[in-house]
Amino acid sequence: MHSSDERYNTMVARLKESNHRLTPQRLAIVKILAESDCHPSVESIYAQLRKPFPSISQATVYRNIILLKSLGEVYEIGFAGESSHYDGRKPYPHPHVVCLQCGKIIDPDLESLHDMTKEITDESGFEIVSYRLDFFGVCPECHRKG
Repeated sequence: MHSSDERYNTMVARLKESNHRLTPQRLAIVKILAESDCHPSVESIYAQLRKPFPSISQATVYRNIILLKSLGEVYEIGFAGESSHYDGRKPYPHPHVVCLQCGKIIDPDLESLHDMTKEITDESGFEIVSYRLDFFGVCPECHRKG
């Protein structure tokens, strides 16, 4: 996995290559996405940026995330009936573990995922181009709370 500084620099370089302006607000959004391991939503990013950027809107955050997603630098994780969450650290399909109580999302490292994808390809004849694998449960913090 890349460090948050490497991800930040990669995303900024991609924006520059695509001739997009590097506004302070845009760079702050990129920084949050590059550093966050909790898969923030537009609302949570907006909440973090309201104080340093009082004039920023939720729509601005959303547009910037959509831009980064179109450049392949952000992965969107959607759940029915909820706001989407975004991953700037791993902008490609990967498995998630989701807490049913607090909503925390983490990325497990599954060594066997490559083998599983190959097995599915061999069995079905499909060429797998993407996948989604989510596990749901209760995180250790919520479990301790009872």
